[in-house]
Amino acid sequence: MPNDDLLFLTAAQAGALIRRRALSPVEYVDAVLAAAERAQPRLNAFVTLLPEQARAAARAAEQAVMDGVPLGPLHGIPVSIKDQVDTAGIRTTHGSAIFADNIPARDDIIVTRLREAGAILVGKTRMPEFGHKALTDGPGFGVTPNPWDLSRTSGGSSGGAAAAVAMGLGPIAVGTDGAGSIRIPAACCGVVGLKPTLGAVPWEAASDAFGNYTYAGPISRSVTDAAVMLGVMAGPSPRDPWSMNGPSVTALSPRLIGGDLSGLRVGYIAQASNPRLDREMEANTRASLDALAALGAEVEPVTEVIDWIEFPGRIMYQGNFAVAMAKHLAEWRDSMDPVLLAFMERGEGFSLAQFRQAQFARTGLFRAIQGLLERYDVLVSPTLTRTALPAGFDAAHDEVEVEGKKSGITRQGWSAYVYPFNLTGHPALTVPSGFASDGLPTGVQIVGRWGADLDLLRLGAVLEAARPWSGRRPPGV
Repeated sequence: MPNDDLLFLTAAQAGALIRRRALSPVEYVDAVLAAAERAQPRLNAFVTLLPEQARAAARAAEQAVMDGVPLGPLHGIPVSIKDQVDTAGIRTTHGSAIFADNIPARDDIIVTRLREAGAILVGKTRMPEFGHKALTDGPGFGVTPNPWDLSRTSGGSSGGAAAAVAMGLGPIAVGTDGAGSIRIPAACCGVVGLKPTLGAVPWEAASDAFGNYTYAGPISRSVTDAAVMLGVMAGPSPRDPWSMNGPSVTALSPRLIGGDLSGLRVGYIAQASNPRLDREMEANTRASLDALAALGAEVEPVTEVIDWIEFPGRIMYQGNFAVAMAKHLAEWRDSMDPVLLAFMERGEGFSLAQFRQAQFARTGLFRAIQGLLERYDVLVSPTLTRTALPAGFDAAHDEVEVEGKKSGITRQGWSAYVYPFNLTGHPALTVPSGFASDGLPTGVQIVGRWGADLDLLRLGAVLEAARPWSGRRPPGV
């Protein structure tokens, strides 16, 4: 098999070949590492590549196949891990000079579960400092651009992970999502990204575990691969209270077993707190809705006026950064991302009363979405208002332009559809919806009830079959 074709196998396809002894894990990992090394100068997707460790793990994986021992669901499959997730003995920098030499003593439980499932860690992927913005760049490492167009962003904050998967540098990756940070880059790069239900996949790194709205989840080139990853990663951790009695995500609604979606009620959210939506993004979203309707789904627009709490959400987001990062300012201010510093400065200006009122608004938003999901089985929206922003976009000062019109900051003008579901805890999946005339991918977001992660993945698979996306590859592959 030519290396280019090998690189664009799904994890499920590669795993089947490995089990049949038709693909060597050693050759597979070698191909991924070689491609990653070639792409690194222009794509800059990785903080660290792990050739020695990965090749040793691949040799052990190959021997296990030859010995006929039981194999895990991801046996021999290369995986990358976002640089926010602890890996024993491997640098975890959080995209910051502050943690440039941080070497954790233990694996995060997510990494442990992936290793136990047979996955082979090939590298740690880029992120903006502490994951603070929806673009992946920083003063210490430059820019991680979009593999479809190097003048555009890969999104953030899991931009390195999404860019690597889109470019064929491993079929699966672990991202994290504090305000859309899995779904934004997945949509920018034309891949699949799942923010699970709160508590389904443990997030051990939370500073405020009880007030957490950050999630770890899969980024992949196929919905099947995302589902397998979710099955591996989900389950309780004693370090995450939300996960201790977390929702089961292994059940699929009976009406979604086959291809007949009759009776499925879909609510279309055309607009959140964004003032406008690009016409091509809207058209591709409607085409996805039409694909569901053609299989029997009942699609109707959501007409309720929802307070999407854009400003209260900003108060919590920037206020949390202001408090969490303040201890680093005296020593590290000159090395920190100016956008992060601007967010912190704004966060310091909010009062305790404003912060608590924002938390109350979070509860109100949750109840509003719960009300919608009493009438609809799922909610569907565009993932973003437009394709990927310019790579040099300044998230602290620039306004997003949609069809040439200024539309507010990123949270309003671009990613308004994603952050609300971090705050409410509902699962949210983005899958590719097509391409725009600028040659960049577009995405559609599907949101479900708590614990209905498999329902979303099933609907994502329906769209994957109805509107295939995997045949296109970024230029230069």
